[in-house]
Amino acid sequence: MKTSQSVQSLFKPFTSEKMNLSNRIVMAPMTRSFSPNGVPGQNVVDYYRRRAENEVGLIVTEGTVINHPASAHGPNVPHFYGEEALNGWAKVVEAVHEAGGRIIPQLWHVGTERKVGSLPNPEALPVGPSGLTATGEKVSEPLTEAEISAIIDAFAQAAADAKRIGFDGIELHGAHGYLIDQFFWEFTNRRTDRYGGDMLARTQFAVEIIEACRRAVGPDFPIVFRFSQWKSGAYTAKLAETPDRLAQFLKPLVDAGVDVFHCSTRRFWEPEFEGSDLNLAGWTKKLTGKPTITVGSVGLDDEFMSLFTQGKGAQNANIDGLLEQLDRGEFDLVAVGRALLVDPAWASKIHDGKVDELVPFTSDALKTLY
Repeated sequence: MKTSQSVQSLFKPFTSEKMNLSNRIVMAPMTRSFSPNGVPGQNVVDYYRRRAENEVGLIVTEGTVINHPASAHGPNVPHFYGEEALNGWAKVVEAVHEAGGRIIPQLWHVGTERKVGSLPNPEALPVGPSGLTATGEKVSEPLTEAEISAIIDAFAQAAADAKRIGFDGIELHGAHGYLIDQFFWEFTNRRTDRYGGDMLARTQFAVEIIEACRRAVGPDFPIVFRFSQWKSGAYTAKLAETPDRLAQFLKPLVDAGVDVFHCSTRRFWEPEFEGSDLNLAGWTKKLTGKPTITVGSVGLDDEFMSLFTQGKGAQNANIDGLLEQLDRGEFDLVAVGRALLVDPAWASKIHDGKVDELVPFTSDALKTLY
């Protein structure tokens, strides 16, 4: 991989109303499942510290599940509740800060992506707005308003705990067909109450989560919101088919208190709408005025779903196009996933011009936490 562009734009400090970072590189959230019984240990501390030591400006943790019986879909996904798990995360925060980095947890509920009988609570049925999976299978009754309120409270408690133990903000996982996104998507949200209906009504659940988190953390604590058009198993799905519709979708989230949007795509270089070269992060920044994070196979020559469908790795790829987009101000921050997963020093190597030393991604990287 060779880079003809200057990489300096990646290493300029980022300053916004509520967030100050040493550079524009973000570690994307990646589920690792190396926290037995939901408790992150020293291996997790070391994993995140290595990235902070190597010039990652902001780390977004792997998805951490809120305090709800059906929030997780495996026994080793880290919890964001309970004294033992939160003490583990406090050690992660301390290590990252000592290395000069910033870190926010991604707060997560998997909804009906959870399989019936999944650990850690096999008796808890998956839950969703209408009890439907992404394939239309009914696995439970629709959430009641009382149950929705309890989930909102659990998100808010997690946000308060994040601030209390020293995190630099939070990210709410509203993407990829998980619970919040299940409310957004008309295929999985068939409700006829205030949490369902047209596109604006389907944002109500997210709005109430954002508002509750804002109340829990106060006005100055950053709230990042991750969203996507695509869903797991429905890669061509669209919440918004046009820029106007996207603007309508995003406005209630901005009004509720989102500070930064993390715009998840499978390939960052693909335009979001016909007639414009802007990707999803570019359009979101243009429409909202809020800072945005772009993501999607950055630094690699193959998008990430090939890993799951074909077991493929990926070679390191030229980032000149990314740098040009960043230079134009189309987005503010760049999230790097698998390239950083396999190579903790990816950012430092890019900065130092040591691109020939970058480690190519293979699926073996998923088997260890390094």
